[in-house]
Amino acid sequence: MLFPPQAIDGGPRPLAGGFSPAAWSRIQFLDGPVCDGCGLPFEYDPGVRCAACLAKPRAFDAARAACLYDEVSRDPILKLKHADRVDLAPLLARWLSRGARELIEAADTIVPVPLHPLRLLRRRYNQAAEIARPLAAQTGTPYLPDALVRRRATATQGGKSGSGRRRNVAGAFEVPAARRSQVEGLRILLVDDVLTTGATAEGCARALKAAGAARVDLAVVARVRQAAGLTI
Repeated sequence: MLFPPQAIDGGPRPLAGGFSPAAWSRIQFLDGPVCDGCGLPFEYDPGVRCAACLAKPRAFDAARAACLYDEVSRDPILKLKHADRVDLAPLLARWLSRGARELIEAADTIVPVPLHPLRLLRRRYNQAAEIARPLAAQTGTPYLPDALVRRRATATQGGKSGSGRRRNVAGAFEVPAARRSQVEGLRILLVDDVLTTGATAEGCARALKAAGAARVDLAVVARVRQAAGLTI
């Protein structure tokens, strides 16, 4: 009664925390056919992966996104990431539980993309972990928050080209020796907030597979559009 729910987008007050009805209708949820490899939406189901995934398969086995990353979905994601709005994480986790349902059902455990300890100290929380934790609770999937670590501090990925992003995170991730038995032979669902080029997710997938993971799938809240066959 003292603090009624407010709309994230500043619109009319909703019945529960989230977007106003008008903003909700503008979110481009990816409910239709998508590429199994990277989650790219298709206008129709061609029954194959997109040209980019066929030409160069990803290190992760499959990917799904809840929605497209645009001016509407960007706001809650950036608020969670940079404005201490961890209260938004359960909402984004619910989006993801719908968009990545088939990957969640096949997963043995959920692992968040890690932050380097120095960045975690500055930010005080890992936005991927804040999404992955309620997702695991909502779906009843085991959660391994420390199965994967970022052993090398990397520069921000923002503004870098695809090749620059890959160089930036090369060799940055590993599974600690004490955690290898927890991922060996398992189907891992890797969770992050946004998919751009996929360089970070691929670095994580390689580290998990090097530690013996049987399969690594990726679930993200949002993914960028794709233009001219290249992820931007």
